[in-house]
Amino acid sequence: MADRVVLITGGNRGIGRAIAEAFVAAGHRVAVTARSGEGPAGTLTVRADVTDGASLDAAFAEVESRLGPVEVLVANAGVTRDTLLLRMSDEEFETVLDTNLSGAFRVVKRAAKGMLKARWGRVVLISSVVGLLGSAGQINYAASKSGLIGIARSLTRELGSRGITANVVAPGFIETDMTAALPEETQAQYRAQIPAGRFATAEEVARVVVWLAGDDAAYISGAVIPVDGGLGMGH
Repeated sequence: MADRVVLITGGNRGIGRAIAEAFVAAGHRVAVTARSGEGPAGTLTVRADVTDGASLDAAFAEVESRLGPVEVLVANAGVTRDTLLLRMSDEEFETVLDTNLSGAFRVVKRAAKGMLKARWGRVVLISSVVGLLGSAGQINYAASKSGLIGIARSLTRELGSRGITANVVAPGFIETDMTAALPEETQAQYRAQIPAGRFATAEEVARVVVWLAGDDAAYISGAVIPVDGGLGMGH
């Protein structure tokens, strides 16, 4: 795969950080957006909030001036506001949708302009197995993550003839600080649902994203790639 300019939203921690590290290791020019903190070594960190269009305009301008037009976009930024339906406020629903779904729309729209001009581009949207299976207490999160599939498939139909692909990666349970803080009994209950019998590492998700952005996946678009140890199969 040729050296590409890669932008990852929310690339300063968790899965986003692992994705950024994987692209750097593969020799690409990598920028990450972050509201606070810094991306990993070898990346350009730009301040942006995916709910704020003006901040995204400034971030894209900085990336383009320092690295070049964005060729690979990974829409990873996301939030949760978990609670049961009857306790969920309008604000809790709208905040999650605005970040996870509308935020993806905003960055895809901005990146697509340069991709169209180059007649080449890769869009990877980071969803979740929850977007396929659903999850009690996560109606807002599940709705936002399933909506990314509609974006990827509609984008494929709009821009597929221009050398642009759009795919979804749907991770399952991942080893993070959040899962490590759960009681061992709770972790065991989660693992019991997973045919693989373990959580994934963030690096396992990152390797799939890098592959989707490469030449070997040039004829894959509108797909949902699960990285969940078999948890969501059939959905």
